[in-house]
Amino acid sequence: MKQVSNMANTSNGSLATLLILFTISAAIHKGAAQFPVQSQNLIADNVSVVEGETATISCRVKNNDDSVIQLLNPNRQTIYFRDVRPLKDARFQLVNFSDNELRVSLSNVSLSDEGRYVCQLYTDPPQEAYADITVLIPPGNPIIESREDIVREGNETEITCTSMGSKPAATIRWMKGDKELQGKSKVEATYDRMFTVTSWLRLTVMREDDGVPVVCIVDHPAVKDFQTQKYLEVQYKPEVTIKVEFPQGLIREGENLELTCQAKGKPQPHQVNWVRVDDDVPSHAVITGSDLFIENLNKSYNGTYRCVVSNSVGETYADYILYVRDSQAGPEAQRLDHAVIGGVVAVVVFAMLCLLIVLGRYFARHKGTYFTHEAKGADDAADADTAIINAEGGHNNSDEKKEYYI
Repeated sequence: MKQVSNMANTSNGSLATLLILFTISAAIHKGAAQFPVQSQNLIADNVSVVEGETATISCRVKNNDDSVIQLLNPNRQTIYFRDVRPLKDARFQLVNFSDNELRVSLSNVSLSDEGRYVCQLYTDPPQEAYADITVLIPPGNPIIESREDIVREGNETEITCTSMGSKPAATIRWMKGDKELQGKSKVEATYDRMFTVTSWLRLTVMREDDGVPVVCIVDHPAVKDFQTQKYLEVQYKPEVTIKVEFPQGLIREGENLELTCQAKGKPQPHQVNWVRVDDDVPSHAVITGSDLFIENLNKSYNGTYRCVVSNSVGETYADYILYVRDSQAGPEAQRLDHAVIGGVVAVVVFAMLCLLIVLGRYFARHKGTYFTHEAKGADDAADADTAIINAEGGHNNSDEKKEYYI
């Protein structure tokens, strides 16, 4: 009986409070009708809040003349009348009350709290401003899936990313490494006003994509940096190179040769073969796994040696051209040849210089020299007449003279 009595008293108290509020409201309306105020301005802002967090609604008045402010919920129920809360919902709490503001917080917001809240100012005529509360529901963890886990180089694959249970609908972006890619998305609404977004990404993979992450990024106003990723696994044919273990530099007769076939692929190459193009590998050559060893080289071993490597994806090869030189055709022999050639050139140059000197002296000595018949035998004659007779061969013919040039 005592408990019932308390409940009755509580109910009577609530009714009394509401009666007082309505009486005050009527008096304010009457006063507002007698003294209208045109300069007052009521302002309210829209609010976006993540589900479970706290929303704050602010009703603000510019140039208030003591008019009463109250806040109503979307069902037009009074939440606060001035600083009094008639609505029995403890999630609403008064943050600030003054002549110019009524600010109320709503904690633990749920989707059912979404709607249009009304700020009222008792003027003549009454003013209203609206604050729309939008409840944001973050999506669940994105799910990324691929059509196949392992893709061969040059083939196309498809990757799917799904974001479920968000409000509003999320946006999905794709990144491969540091490059953004374009996917194709579909949005589906569910019965509870939620949205599911699915995005598909198609891409052709190469060997450089092996181990590269493909990232699904979910953009939503309720969350930041929400993403998941999947690493690409790409199979490709082997990459082959041939390394010369020894000798270094020119290869001469009598030396030994060792080649190593280096291969990288995915899956790892399982077979390595050495062949000689257009001929047989020397019978005494030793092949051990990826190594080829030939001792006591000679020119008959010249040719192209090929390393052939294969895995489940395909086959690749690399070539090495062997050229064996004469045993004396080493660096020492080359230096000797250069010395001989240099000596021969020096001798030829010296001989040409000597010849030019001799010819020069010869032409300098005989330049412009000649003898007449009278001069012939002049060296043996005692006088000029004797010289003429000697020159004419004993004939005295002074009228005819001949000149000879040497």
